[in-house]
Amino acid sequence: MRISRRTAIKTLLAGSVGAATGGASHGVLYGRRALDLTEATLDVSGLPPALSGLRIGLVTDVHCSRWVSQDDIVDAARRLMAARPDLIVLGGDYVTWGDRQYVGAAAEALGTLGAPHGVFAILGNHDDDHDMPAALAHRGVHVLRDARTQLTLRGELLELVGIRFWTKRASDFGRLVRAAKGPVILLAHDPRRLTEAAALNIPLVLSGHTHGGQVVLPVVGAIAARKFPVIHGSRRDGGTTIFVSRGVGTVYVPMRINCPPEVAVLTLRSATA
Repeated sequence: MRISRRTAIKTLLAGSVGAATGGASHGVLYGRRALDLTEATLDVSGLPPALSGLRIGLVTDVHCSRWVSQDDIVDAARRLMAARPDLIVLGGDYVTWGDRQYVGAAAEALGTLGAPHGVFAILGNHDDDHDMPAALAHRGVHVLRDARTQLTLRGELLELVGIRFWTKRASDFGRLVRAAKGPVILLAHDPRRLTEAAALNIPLVLSGHTHGGQVVLPVVGAIAARKFPVIHGSRRDGGTTIFVSRGVGTVYVPMRINCPPEVAVLTLRSATA
C-alpha cells in the first residue's frame, strides 16, 4: 500500500521521533536553521571547455511561512551571495500551500540575490501560477514557466529550460529542448523528471522538492523521500547528471533531523557522455 509523504511524516513523528523528545527538540530549535553551504562539482556531458568552472548557485524550497521567516531566507541569500556564483537558480516552493500572505515576503527576500548572468526561477507544487511568478518577476527574477532561455557565457551558448511542477510528460518539455543550440540545463522542481531528462539526453538537471527527507533517522533513513530517484546530492544516469538540493525551509512539521538546510554552489565540469 502506498502512503503519502504527509502520512509518512506524521507516522514517523508519532512513533520514532515521539520517543526521542530530545532529538525532536533539537530539530525544531536548531536543526532547521543550521544552514549549510554545499559545494559540488558536476560532470556535464557536452559542456564546452570554456564553460568548465562555471558556478551556479541553487536555492530552493524556502517555504516562507510562520515557521520560516523572511529573515531566514535573507540569511540564506546572503550566504549564497558571499560565494559569488556566476548565475543563480531558484528551484520552487517559495511559500507553503500557495499562502498568499507570504508571497511578497518571499519574493522580497529572494530579490536580494544577484549574479553576473542573472537569477532564474521555476515553480514548485506549493506555488500558484500567477501571484508568485509575478512577485518574483517584479524583483528582477526571470521566471521560466515551461520555457527556454538562451545565455551566451564566455563566448558559448548555454540553454536553461524551466518546467513547472505540473509539467510531467516528456513530450511537453521535449519540444522546449528540441531547438536548443547549446547544452541544456533542465530546471525541474521534482527530481522524478530525471527519467524523462535521461530519455531526452539532457546533460544536467537541477531539482529540489525532497527536502533531503527532512527527518532522517539512523538505519531507517529518510522514509518520506524514498519514492524519489535521488533524495539529495548528485547522481549520474548515463549522460545525464542530476543534483537535488535539501532546500532551505520545512513543510508539514517545522523540524529537520540529520538533514540540515542548504544553499548550494555547483561547479560545472566538461565530461564525455
